[in-house]
Amino acid sequence: MISPFVRRLRLAHELRVLREDAALTHEQLAKRIKESRAKISRLENGHIPPDQNDIIKLLDALSVDGDKWAQILTIAQEAAAKGWWESNIKTMGERQALYANLEAGAVTIREYQQTFLPGLLQIPDFVQFRTEADATIQPLTITPDGVAKGRTGRQRMMRRPGGPTLEVLIDELAIRRLSAPPAVIKAQLRQMVATATAEPRITVRVLPVEALIAGHTVPRCSFSLYTYADPEDPQVVAIDTVTSDLVLTAEEEVNPYIALYGRLREAAMPAADSLELITETAERLPG
Repeated sequence: MISPFVRRLRLAHELRVLREDAALTHEQLAKRIKESRAKISRLENGHIPPDQNDIIKLLDALSVDGDKWAQILTIAQEAAAKGWWESNIKTMGERQALYANLEAGAVTIREYQQTFLPGLLQIPDFVQFRTEADATIQPLTITPDGVAKGRTGRQRMMRRPGGPTLEVLIDELAIRRLSAPPAVIKAQLRQMVATATAEPRITVRVLPVEALIAGHTVPRCSFSLYTYADPEDPQVVAIDTVTSDLVLTAEEEVNPYIALYGRLREAAMPAADSLELITETAERLPG
């Protein structure tokens, strides 16, 4: 499994470095391969899937050969690949498809969830109520059933052989606040505990409301961190907002989130205590 999105970013970086090492401008390189400057720019920014013929022309124009040629072409082929989510994007939604793309090929996934329970551990009933709640704020072109099937597909891929480890830090507020009817929350919390207990690669920890975070660096938002097998691929931060998703890959932007996650992790309850708290919270709910 690979993430075409992440490999596209990796390809963009490689092409940009090769052009700069050759001391060529966008215009000069575009002229050499008889393409537009805009196409070169879009490839170097990772804005478009690569065409293999275009990449070969670029590598030839930049005098790249041998192992480097093979490496870049392999990255380009992976960047152009289509994942299972592509055929389901209209029903599961573009935003969820982006997360499925980031999760593909990930070695580790680390999440801090401030207000909601983690998508990779959500049950269908919870997904349905959350989708219906979102529809009261803005019109949606996707259905609760389509979103739920997308969640199921992502959860299935996470559990694949060689799949990623998942560590989730959940703010106590997200455990306590009713983001769906009590009976649904009860079932959701129970299932989350059962999954974390049965799956060695999944860890759930609760960040108490009264936790003392080093430096008093309280988090401003929920976010997810992704790492990949190829150390040259970027680490990725995804931030879920009300209307869109922000993806960060530059080290100077990613590193503060890594540092913050470390502090939140140190302040969180141990896994066993966290699951006990979640179970107690579930048992107090009606349904």
